[in-house]
Amino acid sequence: MRHLALLCLAALLLTGCGEKKHPATRIPAPPPAPEQARDREPIRVPKHAKVIFTETGMASWYGPPYHNRRAANGEIFDMNELTAAHRTLPLNSIVRVTNLKTERSALVRITDRGPFVGDRIIDLSLAAAKAVDVWRAGVARVRIEVLETPSPIDRGGRWCVQIGSIKDEDDATDLKARLAKRYKTAKVLTFPSPVGGWWVRVRVEGDDRQRAEKIIAENRLHEGTAFLVRLD
Repeated sequence: MRHLALLCLAALLLTGCGEKKHPATRIPAPPPAPEQARDREPIRVPKHAKVIFTETGMASWYGPPYHNRRAANGEIFDMNELTAAHRTLPLNSIVRVTNLKTERSALVRITDRGPFVGDRIIDLSLAAAKAVDVWRAGVARVRIEVLETPSPIDRGGRWCVQIGSIKDEDDATDLKARLAKRYKTAKVLTFPSPVGGWWVRVRVEGDDRQRAEKIIAENRLHEGTAFLVRLD
């Protein structure tokens, strides 16, 4: 009996030695954990803050093409923060935006310039657009109530003219040359848009608002639309 057991054990060992080993299955590493959302400080204003300025018009929103790019106030734009772009309000102003259809509202900080579409008055970040029901619709009629500004709305400021969006770079370059020749004391430059096309910016002498408005009044351009823009 003992002899038979030894024979079986030997047979098993010989079989094991002759068997082709299969490579071990490689299990892929788990994907990295998603980055946790940062704790965000809510925007606060005094409880009984008075409305400084009111404006009604169309709101739109902007996100991925501009995300992580530098905004007009020098900060890196984060589409998940409650921020917005406006052409003429002082940068870092605090405004309440209310969707006139759904009555949803949110406080946002003006950190950027835009929107550069004639019938729109404010461009919301993705987070702000979700907060006031503009995200899915794309555009919505809103009321803007300015509650805080770092500088006066009705005086001062540094101003320029921004023209675009111009599809062809050569057209933008030609327009730059014409305007520089006509307004010799102005600084004229071109720059590309993150979503395509080119912009021409005219920095008038002293960044004066009246000079900038005069350029808009004097020029009827076929290349693009001219917007009055506050730089600060």
